[in-house]
Order: sequence, then C-alpha cells, then structure tokens
Amino acid sequence: MNQIGGFIFLTAVFLFSTFLNWYVFQAFKTILTGLESEKVRQLSFISYWVIFGGITIWVIYTFVRIFQAGEISADHQQVLNVYLTVAVTQLVCTAFLFGEDIIRNIQAGISLVFNGKAATEFPTRVKWLSVLALTVSMIPFSSFVYGIAKGKYNFTVHREVIYFEDLPEAFDGFTITQLSDIHAGSFKDFEAVQKGVDLAKAQGSDLFVFTGDLVNHHAEEIEPMIPIFAQIKAPYGQFSIIGNHDYGDYVSWESAAAKQENFEKFKNQHERLGYRLLIDEHIKIEKEGQFITLVGVQNWGVGFQSKGDLEKALENTSTSDFKILLSHDPSHWDQEVKKHSNKIHLTLSGHTHGMQFGIETPLIRWSPVQYRYPNWAGLTSFEDKFLYVNRGFGFHAFSGRVGIWPEITVIELRKK
Repeated sequence: MNQIGGFIFLTAVFLFSTFLNWYVFQAFKTILTGLESEKVRQLSFISYWVIFGGITIWVIYTFVRIFQAGEISADHQQVLNVYLTVAVTQLVCTAFLFGEDIIRNIQAGISLVFNGKAATEFPTRVKWLSVLALTVSMIPFSSFVYGIAKGKYNFTVHREVIYFEDLPEAFDGFTITQLSDIHAGSFKDFEAVQKGVDLAKAQGSDLFVFTGDLVNHHAEEIEPMIPIFAQIKAPYGQFSIIGNHDYGDYVSWESAAAKQENFEKFKNQHERLGYRLLIDEHIKIEKEGQFITLVGVQNWGVGFQSKGDLEKALENTSTSDFKILLSHDPSHWDQEVKKHSNKIHLTLSGHTHGMQFGIETPLIRWSPVQYRYPNWAGLTSFEDKFLYVNRGFGFHAFSGRVGIWPEITVIELRKK
C-alpha cells in the first residue's frame, strides 16, 4: 500500500473507531446519569475514553507497524483480535442507539410542527434502551471471545453427495477429502492442528486434495507441521495447488532472488508433505480401467494475480473426459470455468475463509464476504457443472472464527 493509500486507510480507521466510541459512550453516560457521586461519574467517563481511545491508538499504531513490516505477525493478530471484538460489539450497541435517535428526531420534528420551537424539547435518551443495547452487545462480544479461544479449532466436517450422468461407473461412490487455506504461519497450537488432521484422516476418502494457501508468506512456516499434515494419505494419492498467499507477494524481500528461493522452497515442501503439486497441469486417476482427470491450476482470481493457465492445464484432454479442477479462488469458476467449452464437471476452491465470521443455520446463511464473492462457501451449480468452496482449515489476520468454523470437506461422487 502506498503512503497516500495508507494515510487514507488509517484516517478511516480513526474516524470509524472514534464514531463508535462516541456513540457507545452515549449509552454509558445515560446509564450513569442517576449516579449520586459526581466524582465517580467523571472518573468512569475518563476511564471509558482512556480504555477505548487507547485501543483506537493501539490499533492505528499496529497498522503502521504492519505497513512497515509488510506482513501480519502473531503479535499484530492479537491486536486485531481485540479491535475486531470491540468494534463488532460497539456496532451492535450503536445500531440500537441509532434507531433510538431516529425515533427521537421524528418525535422532535412532530413537536416542532405542532407546538412550535419554543415549546419543543429534544427527547432525552431512554435509560432502559441503553441498558438493553449494552446487554445485547454482549452476545457478539462473547461470540468473538469464544471464536478466538476455541472457535478457530472447531474443525467441522461438511459432506456433499454430487450426482453426474457421465461419471464413469467405476467411480460411483468415489470420495474426496478436501482441505484448503491452512495458513501455517498462523497456527501456534499444534495439538489442535493434529486433532483436525486426525478428523481428516478418519474420513477414509479415496483421494485427498489441498486447494492452496499452505502458508501466509514464508515457506518455512509449514516446517513444524510437516510431520502432522504428511500423515494424510489416500489410496489414489494426495494432490495440491498454489494459492495467492503462497507466492510471497505480500511481504518485502531483500531481492527478487530471495523471493524466488522462498517459492522454490515452498514447492519442495509439498513433496515433503507427500502432496503432488499440480501447476497448470492435469493427471489421470485410474480405477478398474476407467479414469477421471484431475486438473490443477495456479492462483487465478478477480482482484488477485491470475497466474493460472487453464488452457495449458487442459491440453490433451477431451470434452468427454470427466474432469475435476482444483482452483484456489472461486471467482475463477464464475469468470472462466463454468462456461468453458471443455466441460469441467466439478471445481474445488477455497480462498474466502467465509471471512471467518458469519451465521450459518438452516434458516439464515450470511457472511460479510458474500458482498465480495457470490459463491463464498459450500456447493453451487450451473448447467450440471458444480463448484464447492471450502471454508478453510486455518485462519489469517483475525486469529479466530465466529460462526464459520474451520472445514474438512468430503465429496462423494455418484452416478445418476
């Protein structure tokens, strides 16, 4: 980010945080209005601004450090955890107070029209509503605390059975376990990681695939966990692709050679894991004399580097082949894959993390990421071609998950 862009971003963060701090302060002030001791009340007000104003300054200083370092460290993540927890909590409280302000303004407007300016007083805040706003805002606060402490390790298996008319008979009932977005540099609790890997192993699938973002920035981030993830084996092999973070594009390198050295090391890490890294190529998976084609491309995404070469990866394949594509960013499916003349039956992606925050229930399915990615989690289809977006195994920037839990995907292929 250039200096002007960084300044605009920091200014926006400061103004947004100050606005939330000021609005929530109104509820705080309303509740303490009846307090008899003026000294205690003033001390409470000062304490409020010292705490929340301090958090605002702390997070701005942290963003400056992130811009200077060119990456988000574990220490930076802790600050972002605090800031996001506070900001979301304040947003919920502000929503109540803003609604009250709309009603107060309507009441004042009606009084002004019918009673005149001299007889009109602006309605004061209602104490019980401020209490309700602060009480309800404890729900997201508690959710974020849980998400930071436990939610990021709440590994969940998602199963999908997908039917195809042209699936080779031998592959009827064939299963695929998918992981995505490990982001190894964010993990500190390796015992929790082992539990997630054990859950993936327990699925006993025929094929294992990993759809990108093995690391945050540096190839060595995966080193401590190679013995863990290397435990994942499948009868028909383990295959992987490159995600946008894997190139090392988001950090400063002392030279182009150093960056390339990191990338070469990153590719070698896949071999150590026992994963066959597919770089704009395909491989045939054979069973009982029949086969399906597994295609893997480099990262291709709207707003990110589009290095993947689908045409190259599909060379020497037939339109009649049953094809499964590994492509990290689901926007690739929307822009290039789903209408491709060489039919790709199933695309497996990741990348979005479901923004690590949202609501998924039988009645409500929402995450802020949906305003950026129309297909942000789970299964979708277009003219009997399917896309599945994995919610990610790890986490990045915000070291937590709220409502969108880390995912292990199991796909079962069935013939209609």
